[in-house]
Amino acid sequence: MEKVCMNPKGKGSKACPTLGKKKLAGQAQKKYQQAEVREFARQASIQEGECYAGRDKRPYVMHPTKPRIQEICEFARKMGYTRLGLVFCVGLYREAAMVARILQNQGFETVSVVCKVGSIPKEEIGVKDSEKIFIAEYESMCNPILQAVIVNEAKTDFNVLLGLCVGHDSLFFKHAEAPTTVLAVKDRVTGHNPLGSIYLSGNYYSWLNMP
Repeated sequence: MEKVCMNPKGKGSKACPTLGKKKLAGQAQKKYQQAEVREFARQASIQEGECYAGRDKRPYVMHPTKPRIQEICEFARKMGYTRLGLVFCVGLYREAAMVARILQNQGFETVSVVCKVGSIPKEEIGVKDSEKIFIAEYESMCNPILQAVIVNEAKTDFNVLLGLCVGHDSLFFKHAEAPTTVLAVKDRVTGHNPLGSIYLSGNYYSWLNMP
């Protein structure tokens, strides 16, 4: 069955928001009439299409060609962004150094901020010693709000997140002024490939479906 969200002649279930939330859809559509939002969405859609090769061929077979880091650089150029915030986890500092080098080689200025910036002890936000990673040792809290404040002060055009923890990334999104994209998310078990456990949830990770 072809879905109505993909084809106007398609079908949808009773819970389908394309069919059941038309008032909200109209409200959202009005947002795209704002010049800044419209241009951002337009360039994002153009970037999406450019990630596939041979689109003029028939029959067309999807052939993706661009890794996400290339996509980020190309989209940033489309939008005229020159100063990028690189907001990263200390556990991925090696990867952050490689990403910063790529961004700089692509002509961007980068403002890099590690998660532990400020060196604030976890006790300050009420974390007990038994709740730390390293019990009975000094442990700095992750500080996504300060990461956001620093890139805000630097007036970054666009921010790139690399490996922030669940929740810490949310705080950064909430406090950052510039639009933000995600290069990679943290998954300590799967080598930062969270879909790995999703793909295996029918067998090796089947316990994820159990209460």
